[in-house]
Amino acid sequence: MAESNKMKDMPVNKLMVQMGIPMILSMALQAVYNIVDSAFVGNMRSGSEAALNALTLVFPVQMLMVAVGIGTGVGTNALLARTLGQGNSKKAAKVAGNSLFLGAIIYIVCLLFGIFGVKAYISSQTVDPQVISMGTNYLRICCVISFGIIFFSLFEKLLQATGRSLYSTIGQVVGAVVNIILDPIMIYGIGPVPEMGVKGAAYATVIGQVVSAILLFVFHMKLNREFEHDTKYMKPDGGIIKEIYAIGLPAIIAQALMSIMVYVMNLILKFSPSAQTAYGLFYKVQQFVLFLAFGLRDAITPIIAFSYGMHSKKRIKDGIRYGLLYTIVLMIIGVAITEIFPGEFAALFNAGASREYFIGAMRIISISFIFAGINVAYQGIYQALDGGMESLVISLLRQLIIILPLAGIFSFFVRGGHIGVSLIWWAFPITEVTACIVGYLFLKRINKNKVESLN
Repeated sequence: MAESNKMKDMPVNKLMVQMGIPMILSMALQAVYNIVDSAFVGNMRSGSEAALNALTLVFPVQMLMVAVGIGTGVGTNALLARTLGQGNSKKAAKVAGNSLFLGAIIYIVCLLFGIFGVKAYISSQTVDPQVISMGTNYLRICCVISFGIIFFSLFEKLLQATGRSLYSTIGQVVGAVVNIILDPIMIYGIGPVPEMGVKGAAYATVIGQVVSAILLFVFHMKLNREFEHDTKYMKPDGGIIKEIYAIGLPAIIAQALMSIMVYVMNLILKFSPSAQTAYGLFYKVQQFVLFLAFGLRDAITPIIAFSYGMHSKKRIKDGIRYGLLYTIVLMIIGVAITEIFPGEFAALFNAGASREYFIGAMRIISISFIFAGINVAYQGIYQALDGGMESLVISLLRQLIIILPLAGIFSFFVRGGHIGVSLIWWAFPITEVTACIVGYLFLKRINKNKVESLN
């Protein structure tokens, strides 16, 4: 119960730092999975350009699997934290059990897609037979063995909801280290392990994810003692599932929109495979920066949700204030890194023909990071205060309604030869600034209707 007391009594600024640092590290390491894969694949002895393009094309589906797992976890996280704040341990056990039931259903869907749908998906974005073969092999492995990332996402959120974010970080670190060690061994073939190329990158990734999931399962069973652990609580409860997705569905849609956005951007950039690859590489660097904001959001949400369950106006307002402040600081650091070192990132990936496109994207799109980070923090605040619809609207604006039509319009000028590909990159800063203005108006309304009205 010491963890619950910490959520109730520790000053919010200190609590956010204590919970946020492990979560930020955890999310940063999750982004490292994709960066490491691309770095090793980009330095393969042969076929590296095709392999980088293949990884760009499979990335939206990887993101979609993570979206469903993390979104379900976000709903579980906020509902579990609020339920524990209300002192209802029996319902908390049902929330945790139902989340694991949902994880099993999600895995079955991913498995079926991995068996039957992968090749058609890759073929929709390219006609290059080498890219189709590499992408199909990589993605099929990731889907068939996706239970690692799905259950890791759920156990991570179960630990975070009780204030044990350090242990979720330990699991993430162990998985990342396993992935980094196995990548060169399986991609290039070292010792008794044969050279597997892109397939090796996929196996290294899923093995790291499975190791993380197993470790977090052990932590969950041994440390989360505020509620019971029993298979009877995995029996589907329609009311609990509805509550989880009332909070988590907007988060799933928000994450899924990222996947849709990348897929459609790949189609928009199909006229230039080099620009397509450059965008895919940049997106992985962007993820690394924005995942810092996602990590802090995962501290903001349970802190504010717990305080909301307690009806503590002061702690809610402190959570909002410090959450936004710390997010802005992180994003300023992210902008500085990407603006100063674009050439070094290009060299890391051995970007080749995509180098100039990649550096151009880095210079322009990174301007949007501060506003994007604030939007991510807004969404964590909304989710904690039952503002799922507001969170969904911000996601739709950022990743569908504004960005894709704008990028599509800009692409007509580029394909017509009137201006360079850099015009397309400007769609990102324009979108994030617009969404940030709308998000601020939503925050004012939620504060008035839900925080100020508390007894």
